[in-house]
Amino acid sequence: MSKKTNTILFVLGGTIFNIIVTIISFILLCAFCIAFVFPRLSSDSQIQGWLMAGIFIASIIISFLVYRLAVKIIMKKVNMDKYFDPIFGSRRGQGPKQ
Repeated sequence: MSKKTNTILFVLGGTIFNIIVTIISFILLCAFCIAFVFPRLSSDSQIQGWLMAGIFIASIIISFLVYRLAVKIIMKKVNMDKYFDPIFGSRRGQGPKQ
């Protein structure tokens, strides 16, 4: 496979991984809140809505942190320059390809 194909597959796989981690963290945080937090709140409380919004934002942050950790691990094990093309052009200091 070419470097461009590897790059496209890496970005696609990373996106799918990020979405899956976001969904899993959202479900786990919702289950925690339903089990431990919501029973202590009154049923007509507006806090539940704000809490769900906070859970959604927290799940996005968690998925971002997990994705960064996974990419760092992959970068230690794989020579990125050997297998992947730069997405936004050449790296600094290397100049344009001739």
